[in-house]
Amino acid sequence: MKIDLHEVARDGAGIDRELREAFDEAQRLRVKCLQIVHGKGTGQLKRRVDRFLKEPQVKAVTRNIDHDSKNWGRLFIHFRWPERSNR
Repeated sequence: MKIDLHEVARDGAGIDRELREAFDEAQRLRVKCLQIVHGKGTGQLKRRVDRFLKEPQVKAVTRNIDHDSKNWGRLFIHFRWPERSNR
């Protein structure tokens, strides 16, 4: 799964909304990895992404975060989803 934040780069609320929607979708689908493209620009988007990744509900299910060594404008979040209960 991939999200590109370039389209909402100038809209703070839009950035947060896109990140939240991508996370919710990743959680719903239980994807193993979410690719976030924040770009190389001034670093504002990256700081927003970093702040998002520190939220407790995101940290709780993050296994690790890999930064692309060939493109520092993107990162990969690897998830560890809890087992589903059989109710």
